[in-house]
Amino acid sequence: MAALTDILSGFRSVGSERLRIGDDSDAEQPFVAVDSAKLRVEVAAGVSARLVVVHEKPLASSLSFLLERGAQLEVTEVFLGEAFAEVRTVQAADSSCCLTAVQLAGANVSYRIDLDGAHAASRVGGLFLAAESEHCVMELRTAHNVPDCTSDSLMKGIAGGNAVGEFRGLVYVAPDAQRTDARQQSRNILLSETARIDAKPQLEIYADDVKCSHGATVGQMDADAILYMRQRGLSLAQARRLQIEGFAGDVVRRCGIGELGEALMEAVARKMETM
Repeated sequence: MAALTDILSGFRSVGSERLRIGDDSDAEQPFVAVDSAKLRVEVAAGVSARLVVVHEKPLASSLSFLLERGAQLEVTEVFLGEAFAEVRTVQAADSSCCLTAVQLAGANVSYRIDLDGAHAASRVGGLFLAAESEHCVMELRTAHNVPDCTSDSLMKGIAGGNAVGEFRGLVYVAPDAQRTDARQQSRNILLSETARIDAKPQLEIYADDVKCSHGATVGQMDADAILYMRQRGLSLAQARRLQIEGFAGDVVRRCGIGELGEALMEAVARKMETM
């Protein structure tokens, strides 16, 4: 993880339980929080910011992100240890939050997103890689509490060995939250006959003028694609790695920090060597 550590060392460390980002000068360099047991981040109206959250130790943590009107926040959360995290996001009108979560170890994370102001937008990308006997859990509840909000989530999982992965998702649309636009997808790959992934996306809708969709798939690697790559000179291991990197890259490259995204892709490739 040397490349990832080197990149994070250049970011601004969050040194307390509360961080208020009050102007756009704070967006020039990302903030980083490592193994925070409790953290509250507030983004002022109209301000843009970037934050990286890293879990290295097997600790429990409680995080909350509050976005005022028109605020924009990009969060990248990386699990390198067996952490348990609860993450709450509350968004005011016209705000935008993009969250990218990558689990490289057995971990348990629960996200709750409340869209409380008109034209608030949420975008979530999640990826877990479960090897050997690891157990990865991702939960996501997105609540459309007012009209005219959008949410888009893409959750992906890869499990090998005797590992277990779980995704539990819920999109809630409140009464009168008209013109909601919500999408939730879960895509998963099993690398062994003994691995298991359970994916349960759900919709709970109490308004009638909405566009909502959800879906989940759990399958094996694409044998035809692997055969195609092997016919062009790649080994089986190389073909598998390329297919998995393409699958994972859809999520990892959502990260808004280019150098961090590339370091995470390298970490994914190293993790794949154990699967």
